[in-house]
Parts: sequence; C-alpha cells; structure tokens
Amino acid sequence: MTGPELKVTGPVIDVHHHVVPGFYRAVLESAGLLRPIPGVAYPDWSPATSLAMMDGLGIDAAVVSITEPGVHFADADLARRLARQLNEYLAGLVADAPTRFGAFAVLPLPDVDAALDELAYALDVLRLDGIGLLTNYRGEYLGDPAFEPVLAELDRRQVPTFLHPARPPGRDQPAFDLPASVYEFPFDTTRTIANLLYAGALDRYPGLRLIVAHAGGAVPFLAGRLADAAVISPAVAHRLPADPVGALQRLYFDTALSANPYSLPSLHALADPDRVVFGTDFPFMPAEHAGQSWTRLCRFHAGTPHLLDRIAGGNAGALFPRLLPRAVAHQPVVSR
Repeated sequence: MTGPELKVTGPVIDVHHHVVPGFYRAVLESAGLLRPIPGVAYPDWSPATSLAMMDGLGIDAAVVSITEPGVHFADADLARRLARQLNEYLAGLVADAPTRFGAFAVLPLPDVDAALDELAYALDVLRLDGIGLLTNYRGEYLGDPAFEPVLAELDRRQVPTFLHPARPPGRDQPAFDLPASVYEFPFDTTRTIANLLYAGALDRYPGLRLIVAHAGGAVPFLAGRLADAAVISPAVAHRLPADPVGALQRLYFDTALSANPYSLPSLHALADPDRVVFGTDFPFMPAEHAGQSWTRLCRFHAGTPHLLDRIAGGNAGALFPRLLPRAVAHQPVVSR
C-alpha cells in the first residue's frame, strides 16, 4: 500500500482474527462442510500468512479464534476431541510467537458439562487468553437457562470472551443468493444480545467481559428500541432490566467489517469509549480490506486521535495485558 502514514502512539491489537488449521479443514471437508457458510469458501491459512498480514499493516498482536461452525456440527464425542485438539493447537501457536498471538479457546457447546471441563483446561492448563463463543448452538441461544453454568463461570473468572455470529438455525427463510455472513450474521448477533438482555444475564453476570463481533450487529442502532420493549409489549415488562442501555454499554464491540461512516456513528453513540476494540476478520476478509478499514477508522477519528489510540490497542491491552510489551515502533501504513 502507498500513501502517507497515519500513526498511533501505542500498540495495535487485532481481536477479531481467525485461524484455519489444516486438520480442522480436513474434518470440515470430511463432514461436507468445507463451505460451512454457504457461498463463502474457507480461505487458505497458515501462521505465516497471519504474520505477513500483521507485519504489512503494522499490527503488533492478534487474538485468534475459530469461526463458524466451531465444533458443534459434530457428535458430542468428536466435538469434545476436536475442541481439545484445536485448543492445544492454539496453545502451540501462542507458544511459538507469544508476543504476536493470543487465543480464544473453543468450547464443545451445547454440551455444558464438557464445555466447563474444556474451559478449565484451556485457561488453567493451556493458559489461553480467553474464550470464544458462537451466538447459537444448534438453535440454542446463550440466554437459554441451559447455558447459565457457562455464563456464571465466565463471570466468576472475568475472562475476555469473544462472541462471534453463527448462522441462525432456521433454514427456510429466503437467502436471496447471498452468503449468510452478509446480513444474517449481524442479525444473529443482535438476537443473542437481545436474548441475553431480556433473560437478565447481562445484569446477573456483570463480570462478563463479552467482546461482540462486528460492532454488535444491529445492537447500537437498535439500542433504544430494545430498551422500549416493555412499551411495545407490556407483557415483557417484568423482564425489563433496570437499565437496559447501561447493560448494553457494559459490552465490548470490535470494529471488524464495521469501520465505515455508517456503522461507527451509531457504535460510538452507544459504546463506552473504553469498550471499542480493533478487529480485521482476517483471513475471511483479505489484508487489503483490513488496510482499507484502518484508513476509514483513521479518517473517522481524525479529530480524536486519543480515541483512535484506545481503539487500535489501548482498550484491548487492558483486556490482554500480556500482549502489551510489544509496543514497537512500526505503525500501520495506510492509503488515504
């Protein structure tokens, strides 16, 4: 890329960065799921491709995760074994490049008992940096009472938890020949947050450090409408949180696929400035797109460079202090 540098004064940490290990691709292929998101091919990936992208854009560290379909497409036994294999792979990736990579562990939900065992192993033995969740597991959303033990443990540990969308369970709605990730992903994120909000989970578990992908889907735009649910339908008044907007403001939001002049104003109208973090969605979105997103983010914050510093890495550094020492001189170089 060419053009003048736009600098930040601190580190740059990408919290929405995926990995696709070769053995995981093979399992997906054997299950007929090499395109688990219809219309979207799983990209070729290796640690070297991530590091090259990060070096090219001046990203100091990335906290990596597995995306849709996770492991819940498999039977319970395979899901447990695959989650363990993925988490041990992630631990090895971090061990090989501890200043460049952090990782969110995979849980074999909706098997809650197995998920709690894997959560403890991933955090206490493998020392991974956080937990990755999907918005729904076989049609069960995170506000379902079945998931309470997992939410309670995440709240107790106050561990960073990355919430990534999955395809909604229904398959009968029209798709318009568009990939679900174009619009169903943010819709499913919105479903999950609405579910958590009106299940009371965001109030019951104030220690949740939930990072919501893609600027929270439609949540920032719909925050006022979500808060007015009891006016729309008095039957839900008994479920209304004491401060619904305040509960939403305790969430963290990443900028992946959302660093644009349409999404950012709504995001910043809702989100606490300390709770917006940088994300690229690499390799599902190519390095070129990440550079363009960075440019748009810089343009939007041209008058608020202190806020840009916080989004670029300061806020993520508070969540992942282990990744802060690599505050090196190279900075993102982007085109205006």
